[in-house]
Amino acid sequence: MSVGIDENTVEEAALEYFRQLGYKTTWGPGIAPDGDAPERADYGQVLLRGRLREALERINPEYGPDVIDKAFVILDRAESQNPLSENERFHRLITNGIPVEHRIEDGSVRTSLLWLIDFDNPDDNDWVAVNQFTVIENGKNRRPDVIVFVNGLPLALLELKNPGSENATLRGAWNQVQTYRSDIPSIFTPNAVSIISDGTSASMGSFTAGWEHYAPWKTIDGREVVSGVPALEVLIKGVFDQERFLDILRNFVVFSDEPTGLVKRVAKYHQYWAVNAAVESTIEASGPDGDRRGGVVWHTQGSGKSIEMVLYAGKIMRNEAMGNPTLVFITDRNDLDDQLFGEVFAPARILPDTPVQAETRSDLRTLLRRSSGGIIFTTLQKFAPEQGGDSNPELTQRRNVVVVADEAHRSQYGFSESLASDGTLKSGLAKHMRDALPNATYLGFTGTPIESTDKSTRSVFGDYVDIYDLTRAVEDGATVKIFYESRLAKVSLDEADYAALDALADEISEQV
Repeated sequence: MSVGIDENTVEEAALEYFRQLGYKTTWGPGIAPDGDAPERADYGQVLLRGRLREALERINPEYGPDVIDKAFVILDRAESQNPLSENERFHRLITNGIPVEHRIEDGSVRTSLLWLIDFDNPDDNDWVAVNQFTVIENGKNRRPDVIVFVNGLPLALLELKNPGSENATLRGAWNQVQTYRSDIPSIFTPNAVSIISDGTSASMGSFTAGWEHYAPWKTIDGREVVSGVPALEVLIKGVFDQERFLDILRNFVVFSDEPTGLVKRVAKYHQYWAVNAAVESTIEASGPDGDRRGGVVWHTQGSGKSIEMVLYAGKIMRNEAMGNPTLVFITDRNDLDDQLFGEVFAPARILPDTPVQAETRSDLRTLLRRSSGGIIFTTLQKFAPEQGGDSNPELTQRRNVVVVADEAHRSQYGFSESLASDGTLKSGLAKHMRDALPNATYLGFTGTPIESTDKSTRSVFGDYVDIYDLTRAVEDGATVKIFYESRLAKVSLDEADYAALDALADEISEQV
């Protein structure tokens, strides 16, 4: 138990971390409806509407007050009673823009996108952290510890507990978030992330995440895991750097339509840094002077590698430097192709293009000949030549084609068998793929390390761009250890049973 530290101390420390990042801070009661400088019409209002209107006018200067008013109407128009569905709707408006119909000078009607946030210029946004922000909804009065507003939108909630109390735990902070979900659900309509801390530990997740899915954020700059610094400081400075937070908001929050319903996920720190490293290496490798080797992401099994691939696809597809790329996700088995496509990518709403699965070799060739880009799933075997042929025709010379191999180290891909002494591909399916896509960049994801003697995988994909091994995954709680204890069951028989078995064996032998 920490002595001399209470919840107010933790709260003030959090606000100071935000101030160091360039945020303004203010006291919730001061901007309350009955405060000294009110910014809310009533306690049920969770948007700081004055700040939001100023931001809309500043970011979208070409539109007048009537168009801004229509944007507010769309924001306020709920489409569902389900808090998560409303959260997804709001997130879509934040990241994709608000489509507003308006009449232009010639009298015709046009639909234009209005932006709530300037993603390209973080300094052009209004950043403020508010403590003790009271919300009253359906007769329930609740006061979250800290709410982070960007342009008047409450995008993050922090629930802090007193480290000096034995009963104030990290789990207790998570339980409090569940109370807010029940009592004041409107505070989560625009919410991107929720943070819980007991002053010693700190974790982040979506507001709908179970306790087991909240996770620490252990690095500020992505280069090293920070130790000897309060976990809350590392999380706030690692997540809420203004440019980084906008990146997380736009590229690292995933909504998926799954059999259980709509699911929201927020990337963990190792996923965030790995995806950005893979994006950067892909852009470099596919450039005019690139070697077409995007690298290998080795993240141990169970650490969320499939979601990383979705996040990577979403971000690289939106990157202007790639010029509307084509992503080709390959596996070495039909069942893995079906699983990755059907269970991970198809349900995800973050992708700018609808993924398609190549059913045949002919289908694959048709898809790859398109110049419009897209996300294609296939198995390596579909790169085999037609029956009787020994080579594949060239399908495209574009450099913005990226081949992404799941479990890239596997011998089934045949890279080792097809590698010549000079590092070029000389035979096999891997060569046929390179013949079809001569300028493609190769990126690999794997859950197990590449053997030090495996020169073929590195020759095709390049070196590691990010590593998250089993030790770190266990420390972070991303995976759990499995303990195996070998036991020999002690079995014994009475002497009479031995004699009976001998007699039965003799009887069977005589019948053979």
